[in-house]
Amino acid sequence: MHHLIDITDLSMQELQEIIDLALDIIADRPAYTERCKNKTLATLFYEPSTRTRLSFEAAMLELGGNVLGFSDASTSSVTKGESLADTIMTINKFADIIAMRHPKDGAPLVASRVTDIPIINGGDGSHCHPTQTLADLLTIKREMRRLDNLVIGMCGDLKFGRTVHSLTKAMMRYDNIRFVMISPDELRMPEHVLEELREAGIPYTEVRDMESVMPELDILYMTRVQRERFFNEEDYLRLKDSYILTSDKLRGAKESLRILHPLPRVNEISVAVDDDPRACYFKQVQYGKYIRMALILKLLEIK
Repeated sequence: MHHLIDITDLSMQELQEIIDLALDIIADRPAYTERCKNKTLATLFYEPSTRTRLSFEAAMLELGGNVLGFSDASTSSVTKGESLADTIMTINKFADIIAMRHPKDGAPLVASRVTDIPIINGGDGSHCHPTQTLADLLTIKREMRRLDNLVIGMCGDLKFGRTVHSLTKAMMRYDNIRFVMISPDELRMPEHVLEELREAGIPYTEVRDMESVMPELDILYMTRVQRERFFNEEDYLRLKDSYILTSDKLRGAKESLRILHPLPRVNEISVAVDDDPRACYFKQVQYGKYIRMALILKLLEIK
């Protein structure tokens, strides 16, 4: 394991090792405070981010390392026309590991081909978001005590939602998983993802109505309708309020249900749901830091 571009870059054994390491970090944080002393993480964020960027920075700082980079490409030489490859080859001289987000699908893969230090994909266009998936897996493991035998509802923008694409790819590798895809027709899960499920023999259903399937679900993964992925403002405005999770809609849900959301939230989850013990999206943020600590240690091969 040298780079993390797609969640499928990780074998099941590597996934388990990273999750186990994160669980150990949670159990004994003081033991890890100097593990990355004299190591530097570069965060190259060509697209806005709060949780992912700060989570990477908090992870590296808690490991005793250093952080440099940019959170706005307009403050970098990109505005002068510098290519992605040249930027990466430059940062390669300053850092030991790079976490990057980019609006173009495949940009982290391009970066990985011009550097000899690890590249972590912090989200590329509507393609995938593997470290969010790692945070999701750790959340499910901690909250449900398992990663198999689950019915997982994916709700909202399944077409452009890179988080649901990555999570589907990850969860389909576990035993006895069933997916329920909840979306309007215009935002349904891409056909190539559904084709992967069919080829693997993983059961799934596509529905428009959230409440009708709520009693079946072990996990409800909410997503926002992303304005930045739409070419047409009218389409965005028409679809943005398609699914709003309220306390009333949870009445038929299991007590053991866990509600996840990669955040940011716009209005697709009512703030009243925040007090429901089944709501896990802010726990997800914290788990995200621990799993990124574990990933940094694994990629840098630090024991």
